[in-house]
Formats: sequence, C-alpha cells, structure tokens
Amino acid sequence: MEKIAVFGKPGSGKSTISKALASAAVLPLHQLDSIVYKPNGEFVAREEFECIHDNIMSSERWIIDGLGPISAFHKRLDAADTLIYIDLPYPVSYWFVTKRLLKGLFIKPEGWPDGSSVFKGTLNSYKMLKLSPTFWNCDFEASLIENASGKNVHVIKTVTELNHFVSELTGEWAKAP
Repeated sequence: MEKIAVFGKPGSGKSTISKALASAAVLPLHQLDSIVYKPNGEFVAREEFECIHDNIMSSERWIIDGLGPISAFHKRLDAADTLIYIDLPYPVSYWFVTKRLLKGLFIKPEGWPDGSSVFKGTLNSYKMLKLSPTFWNCDFEASLIENASGKNVHVIKTVTELNHFVSELTGEWAKAP
C-alpha cells in the first residue's frame, strides 16, 4: 500500500482512520478539506486545488482522505492502489458529525482546515449527509468493486469493522521489519 484513497460520507471516520494509517505506514497524509477550503471556510480556486491535487497524485506515496471535486475523486480512484470506502449507517454518521461539533467547541476536529468555522462546517456536513444517498449508495459500491481490478478494496460498514481494520493494519505495520 503506497497510494491510499479513503472516502465516504461526512462523519464516517475518514480523518481518524487516515491519520492512524499514515502514522502506521509512514505515508504522507493529505486531508482534502485542508486543500479544498481556505482558512476562512471559502473554497480554494479550482485551478489552485487541481495543481495541489495533481502534485500529490504524482508523488510516489500518499494517503488522501475525502471527496473533493468529482473529477479529482475519479483520478484518485484510478491512481490509488488501495481504496478504503467507509459506508457507516446514516444514524452513525449523523451522530459522528454531531459529536465532532460538540468536541469542536473545545478542540479543533482532526483534519479540519485551520481557522474555519466548526459550526458552519457541521451545517455543510448535515447538508451533504442529506444529499449523500444520491452518490454513496449500492450502485456506487458495485461500480467501485467492478472497476477496481488489481487494487486492494476495503468496504467498511460498521464502527466495529472500522476499529478492527485500523487495529489490524496498524498491528501489521508495527510488525514489519
């Protein structure tokens, strides 16, 4: 695993799993929210994002978490050797977004762009969760698996699977010479 794409709906644990994997595998981590948004919460110019994204993609090793623009997402899926799709149930994702807001009142959430509003970001996450079934659905998962020949594909559906996945991989890398 040298190029890992981690993706799923808001509040699915992408930042948490990406940070653990980056630490265990000693891979550079790039969280898309920090690339897509300026510190004030506004979008970065599309050309600037694409330049940064393409530079990351051309490097030999990376973990990128998040969705970002769809064209960049598809490039990432093509370039990655490992795809990690976190598809937790919607009530869990809503709870994780709410929990992130509550914690964010005191501590900046993991992967959160510096200076951006946790409250505004939470509202955007709720909006995205409401729209998510049109994108993150059974058809997406089937297409992902069908078009991912030669790649390691992991689809995580529960918090237990998420925790097990992290502990398995981090344990394997800790044992590696």
